[in-house]
Amino acid sequence: MAIVDRHIAFLGALRAAGLPVSLAEGLDAAHAMVAVDIGERESLRAAYAATVVKRQAHREAFDSLFDLWFPRAVGEGVQPGPERGSEVEVTGGVDKSPRVVETRRRLAELVFDGDLAGLDQLAMAALAEFGRLPGDGPARWSPATALDTLTPRTLMAGLVRTAAPTDAIDERDTRRRFTERIARFQRAMRADAQRRIAEEKGVEETARWVARPTVDRVDFLAATTDDLANLRREVYPLARRLATRMSRRRGKRGQLDFRRTIRLSLATGGVPIRTRHRPRRPHKPELVVLCDISSSVSSFARFTLLLVYALREQFSRVRAFAFVDSPIEVTRYFAASDDVRAALARMEADGVRFLGGGTNYGKVFVDLAAKHPTLIGPNTALLILGDARANYLSPETGVLSDLAAKARHAHWLNPEPTARWGTGDSAAPAYAEIIEMVECRNLAQLARFVERLA
Repeated sequence: MAIVDRHIAFLGALRAAGLPVSLAEGLDAAHAMVAVDIGERESLRAAYAATVVKRQAHREAFDSLFDLWFPRAVGEGVQPGPERGSEVEVTGGVDKSPRVVETRRRLAELVFDGDLAGLDQLAMAALAEFGRLPGDGPARWSPATALDTLTPRTLMAGLVRTAAPTDAIDERDTRRRFTERIARFQRAMRADAQRRIAEEKGVEETARWVARPTVDRVDFLAATTDDLANLRREVYPLARRLATRMSRRRGKRGQLDFRRTIRLSLATGGVPIRTRHRPRRPHKPELVVLCDISSSVSSFARFTLLLVYALREQFSRVRAFAFVDSPIEVTRYFAASDDVRAALARMEADGVRFLGGGTNYGKVFVDLAAKHPTLIGPNTALLILGDARANYLSPETGVLSDLAAKARHAHWLNPEPTARWGTGDSAAPAYAEIIEMVECRNLAQLARFVERLA
């Protein structure tokens, strides 16, 4: 494939993965390629990244696709060069065969020395030797099998003892440094497996499943622990914008500014044809959040609690209620912690778990109105987060209507596709007639919802 064709195909793969790459940025990337030595792979990666990657959240998808379209090697790749390195204590390991023992020793030396190029080469050689699955036909590669054989993380104890840190701070820094190098080795092995698969099945086909969705397109209902960690960083700017939108008063004009109105009337003979008003001052409203934490939306539940945590600093007061079939106030868990992960851990330790039986939205609304009659007022924004699946129980739309009528703003974010609303036990259409309900399956949709509030 010619370099121009590869360039065009690479940009197409980036767009297919959700990265917004314009025609002008593609031309910028082509000009950048002229300015660097395209034989220097990392220089080429940096040139592409500088011209087509706008957000750090998109970098992982970019790197995965770059490794496919501009692979480090072809075929068996480059084998490790002459051995060198420090004498390192090698710990752990279950497989005691000579080749595994030797590879683990070499890995420990490279990690200890910080030889990143050597780690990349060893990853390729280790995958070729330990990651090939048995069977007829085309080779199948499994980095997980190779990593299970080598167990690189069990080297940590020996590495730390060899480094002999002087104090607790030095030990923590040493562990962090070795952890990053081991993680690089693991990433290099996975990247080489993808390269080998791409050589056999084709780059275009492999790119369809290699590139993970960008963080703003990760489906909340299928989010992994790593996805939630990335979402945590992205949700804070959205929380600030959401609070700003909700803090705006209804109407565009404030109180009459009598002095400015009289001055303006001098131009029309003293007749106040036009008036002047004082600008309305933004204020922090109160926020009440209802979070469905049933098993059907467990990943979404964790995201919504991340959102609640980010919103707590943007409103004058935030009260959060988690529910399956009865609302439980969880505000105190967030107020007592500066770390959302610690708050979630305490909730689960106290029995507020992301599991449960069938959701009963109607009972939740009835209990909320009965037990907290003054919870929602004219300065309150009500936000409901859930899939609106009521398990064929009474939806109690009248009670929800009363709650929404009391609130300053009322919105419902539903993680299910709109096409599924009203199917099975979904009460979404009935609730949508009372309260604005929007599909919110990822950060991109949440951002659009926030912008619509303007």
